[in-house]
Amino acid sequence: MASRYIIGIDLGTTNSALAYVDTSAGKEAKVTPFPIPQVVGQGDVDSRPLLPSFLYLPNAGEQPAGALKLPWDAKRDYCVGEFARVFGSQVPTRLVASAKSWLCHTGVDRKAAILPHRAPDTGARKVSPVDASTRYLKHMAEAWNSVMGKEAANRLEVQDLVLTVPASFDAGARELTVEAARAAGFENLTLLEEPQAAFYAWLDRAGDEWRKQVSVGELVLVADVGGGTTDFTLIEVGEENGNLALTRLAVGDHLLLGGDNMDLTLAYHAAQALAAKGTKLDAGQMTQLTYACRNAKEQLFANAKLSSAPVTVLGKGRSIVGGTIKHELTRAEVEKVLVDGFFPDCPRDAEPARTAVGLQELGLPYVADAGITRHLASFLSRQAEALANREGSKRAAGRKPAGGIASSIPGGVLFNGGVFKGDVLRNRLLSVLGAWAKSAKTEATRELAGADLDLAVARGAAYYGLVRRGKGVRIRGGTARAYYIGVETNMPAVPGFTPPIKAICVAPFGMEEGTEADIPSYEVGVRVGTEAVFRFLGSTVRREDTSGTVVEEWEGQIDELSPVKTTLEAKGAAAGGQIVPVHLHSKVTAVGQLELWLQSRDGKQRWKLEFNAREGK
Repeated sequence: MASRYIIGIDLGTTNSALAYVDTSAGKEAKVTPFPIPQVVGQGDVDSRPLLPSFLYLPNAGEQPAGALKLPWDAKRDYCVGEFARVFGSQVPTRLVASAKSWLCHTGVDRKAAILPHRAPDTGARKVSPVDASTRYLKHMAEAWNSVMGKEAANRLEVQDLVLTVPASFDAGARELTVEAARAAGFENLTLLEEPQAAFYAWLDRAGDEWRKQVSVGELVLVADVGGGTTDFTLIEVGEENGNLALTRLAVGDHLLLGGDNMDLTLAYHAAQALAAKGTKLDAGQMTQLTYACRNAKEQLFANAKLSSAPVTVLGKGRSIVGGTIKHELTRAEVEKVLVDGFFPDCPRDAEPARTAVGLQELGLPYVADAGITRHLASFLSRQAEALANREGSKRAAGRKPAGGIASSIPGGVLFNGGVFKGDVLRNRLLSVLGAWAKSAKTEATRELAGADLDLAVARGAAYYGLVRRGKGVRIRGGTARAYYIGVETNMPAVPGFTPPIKAICVAPFGMEEGTEADIPSYEVGVRVGTEAVFRFLGSTVRREDTSGTVVEEWEGQIDELSPVKTTLEAKGAAAGGQIVPVHLHSKVTAVGQLELWLQSRDGKQRWKLEFNAREGK
């Protein structure tokens, strides 16, 4: 029996949100945001549209008794949400931030207690990225249950849940997200890519009018710039049986670049101004200044009448008031710093800069180039060749090509993410896209109006739950990558030479949820009973490969993902270290996870390759 509520959850880097549909309303059912109760001050609980994705871990006895209590937990010893964000900014060694970015960082053990990142190794409370994500999800579940789930049938964990992830999350990061959700008690779970969720929210708000805003044969770019990440997605508008049809064609790389970078840039800009007046800040004060700059930026973007916004940092003296350091950020300097630094004018064949530094401080793998427009140019250029090949395949098969999409210049752009609350930032990106369209001799990209920059992902996730029940317009997409397993070439040993690796396609691009692919025609040998490393690969541009396609020269089009290091149990007569002939079988679950199975020649033995999130590259 279908649940009464469909719930969409945006587990964001900086903010999380929840929206729902009460299906008992019948034809009047609509997507509704859920204000989330949270601690907003010591001993003060209030409901807010967003749940800041921050976790504050006070030391024992630090907070007055009951300061962090919630209606459903009077003895809570940690804090999630608004108070965590504000108060924790003053004590950054006790504040967990950007857990979602750490969740997809393959260079660390994402199940180990490594956050807060800069907290001392001894004497400080720490949690893993998975644990932090679980606490955000658990808080939303508890908040829902305290308001809407007083009856057992209405509790969140028994509803149909749609949880969003970045389109660029690989299979390992998606699996960890599901693990965090399961730990929070979520069962009836489906994953949805965030840019698709934003597009679903736009479809819901536009109603039948959406068909008048797009045309057959064009691409729509979803530009999603949030607090910690930048995601690009291309959606094709096609035609099927005389009706418009939507297909997600491409997703970009996972870019750790967003509002956090902008806040830090503004903080450095303000610090230079303070230093010129003789005030120098230490590392702790710089962290406070960064959070203060975020608040100032949000004030300026929210109120067009403001010409400036204040930023304050606590001084080092005993007097809090007397030691307060103040600065004023003007609208003009904020817009100049952010527009020129993050959305520079550039040609459509631009490429982002790559770091050449031999040693780097360990931490999140931030991109080296802050120019979002350069990253977009690179994404569209890489997709242009893949789209051209796709159009050629259509012609060869006697099917009608979509039209002028091979240039990959989008006909429309849908903005998503809090960064685009700044009109000046949206206008600059539109200007850059317009210049690229002019050079490609095509029509200028237009903005798709009506985006909800804060709540679109959660709202779209809830709407997608309706689509899954047969109500609404569905975007076809499947897996955002083609996935491959690396197989070592069989050849005689040559000193100093490593046998080349062939890439065997195990899940083609766009493989739909709930489908499976068997590859009995390509048999390989697998080592059992001893630890072995399995190389896992993916591609966002090879759309024509089918299950079993063998790619020998793959560098440049196929990228290495997190390897799988595991020991496959030696079953039956197989001894440890023995090579067993197997063929490959893949499955995309209803949740959206990718499973890869190895099946013995006689079909009596099967091994599942688990994504080992504990191993860095």
